[in-house]
Amino acid sequence: MESEDTKKIQGMKTDLNLLLECLKYQIDNPFLQKEALVTIHSICQQNSNAVVYFREIGGLMFVKNLGKSSEHSMVKEAALYTLGTIAEQNVYCQQTLCTSELFEDLILFLSNNDSNTNLKRVSVYVILVLVSNNRTGQTLVRETGCIKVLLQLFRILLSKYELNLSDKNVFDSYQLWSSVCSTLCVCVNNPQNDENQMLCCSLFPHANDWLINCVKPEIIRPICSFIGLTLANNTYVQKYFISVGGLDVLSQVLVQLESDSHKTLSSAKLAVVVIKTVDACIADNPTFGEVLAKYHIVSKLLALLLHESLDSEEKFSIILTLGHCTEACEENQYEFFKNCGLPLMIQTLTESQNEELNKAATFVLYNCKKITEKLSLSLREYSFDENEAEKLEDINMKEKNIEEYWKKAKEILQRIEQLEAEGNEEKIQREKYKDVSSVNINTQNTWKHLHADSSGGGLKVEDEKDKSQSRKLQSFKSQGVMSKACTNDDQMKTLLKSANPVNACYRKSEQNETLWKANSTRSQNFHEGTTSGKSCFVSQSSDCVFKHPNPIVKNRRQHLPVGDPFTLCSDIINKEVINFLSADSCSKMFKYRCSEILLTPRRRQLSKEPTTAPGGIKKRKMRKNFTEEEINYLFSGVKKMGNHWNLILWSFPFQQGRKSVDLAHKYHKLTKCKYAAPLLEEDLSVFSLNSSNTEP
Repeated sequence: MESEDTKKIQGMKTDLNLLLECLKYQIDNPFLQKEALVTIHSICQQNSNAVVYFREIGGLMFVKNLGKSSEHSMVKEAALYTLGTIAEQNVYCQQTLCTSELFEDLILFLSNNDSNTNLKRVSVYVILVLVSNNRTGQTLVRETGCIKVLLQLFRILLSKYELNLSDKNVFDSYQLWSSVCSTLCVCVNNPQNDENQMLCCSLFPHANDWLINCVKPEIIRPICSFIGLTLANNTYVQKYFISVGGLDVLSQVLVQLESDSHKTLSSAKLAVVVIKTVDACIADNPTFGEVLAKYHIVSKLLALLLHESLDSEEKFSIILTLGHCTEACEENQYEFFKNCGLPLMIQTLTESQNEELNKAATFVLYNCKKITEKLSLSLREYSFDENEAEKLEDINMKEKNIEEYWKKAKEILQRIEQLEAEGNEEKIQREKYKDVSSVNINTQNTWKHLHADSSGGGLKVEDEKDKSQSRKLQSFKSQGVMSKACTNDDQMKTLLKSANPVNACYRKSEQNETLWKANSTRSQNFHEGTTSGKSCFVSQSSDCVFKHPNPIVKNRRQHLPVGDPFTLCSDIINKEVINFLSADSCSKMFKYRCSEILLTPRRRQLSKEPTTAPGGIKKRKMRKNFTEEEINYLFSGVKKMGNHWNLILWSFPFQQGRKSVDLAHKYHKLTKCKYAAPLLEEDLSVFSLNSSNTEP
């Protein structure tokens, strides 16, 4: 194998040497020189080692000089084409050829009227190869004035808007013009060159004229590529493009292509090219999107997004442009909602498996989240055009569904967050359990503080006149709803919206401190009142005066005074403290309840049965099946409190011996079985019926 490779390399070197000698000694025969150059091009294109060897033997510089000095046009064309191929194959050859001398020679070929179209095309091709991915080439093409020659060719090559490519002369001119467009794109981008962008932006008015007068793929594709790369990441050029009406022209072309996309597939594909150019113009400054609102571009984008022939990459470009359009323009935002853009984004997010497409859809949904509040206030104030007045009824129906669509979007986002936090779920539950424990400790400290303050003064029984002023405590439901404690409907609605006194115990630490301050102040007022012969509690959070009730009789319910939920909860605790102090035996553990809801966690009584067998073996726990009521408690607790099993265990009267782990295992077992869904619906329906039957 090595001998064969060696033979091939030796053969390649021999061929290149012979061809180079042929070029040197066949100066009077241009046909043989052309054939030799074509053969050298073929060898170098197939073997990268041949390029290196040809440069080492001086063939590269000889071909360069041959292209400059030859009197025959065909030899110049073949020589330049060979140079371009070698420079494209090898970076070192590109750097060797990238000189101001070569650029000046190329300028002469392009400026000379005697040069034919093929020679100019090959010259433009060499410029493209020398400038591509080469900062030095971009600098030389500007300093030598070569870029100005290219700009002039862009203006004059195509003189008629009616492009007849069937004509050979027109077709040759179009090919040269297309090559000039590609070379200008390379001059301003990859890498980006701000100075070249400033020079090329002078072609924007000419490009706008062509876009308006010739809506053909052969014109739109090269011009859109040139515009997009020229104004990319350059705010000054973007502003200039908008000032000369470029964004308006692109909008008009897009509207026309969108209307034609229902008839031809090529129009939809071409519309995506225009959309990419529009996005490049508004990406750095979303406020430019206001220009697009005049042409209702958002509705056109949504219509194109539903086109079945577009692939995921093209849809990504459309969605990204939608995001930039709706980022800072309220008119585009309203139009997006009006044309059912939100459910379309949700559908794209749920159905697509393309990561980039999902990111773009999430970006649009994030914009929707920011404008939802503004939109809800301005929907009725928005002024419609006369043409839209006829469709007002349909628009109102769509606007009513916006809130429902947004709820679905929130559910999707919450589902994503749950999947991301699935690995840390156990840790989060432990932290929440610690927070609940700290809240319980604060509650116990509050009880002790009240106990210490109340022990300093004597408790007195009120007269029968004062008893008539106290109100009866009415039973609470599991939801903490007060029905008859309020004096009117407005007070009852206020209490329904406010937090439940029981749930107030599980609030944040700031609310716990507020409860502590309220109870402390109330206890101080109580102590001052007892020393002066008065026994009334003054609440700082409300103007109502509360008095000490008589010891509570079993199975007797009292009305609950109307007031702030925090004051309400603390007053109930004060009453229970008084009953606790007035009782004969304080060693018993009381279960502080507000009807069926516990004010403090339920104390589980320890079983008096022995836990070990006579032989020292630990007895197995007696298994107790879950009743239907317990399952109802379980599902209603999960619906209200989530997966906080300890809170659910404390809040509902489960059987003796139940633990939070038992509730978790039972819930997961029910939800994972194949009848989980119907069972869940049945249990929730039973729970709702039971709660509705128990209402007064």
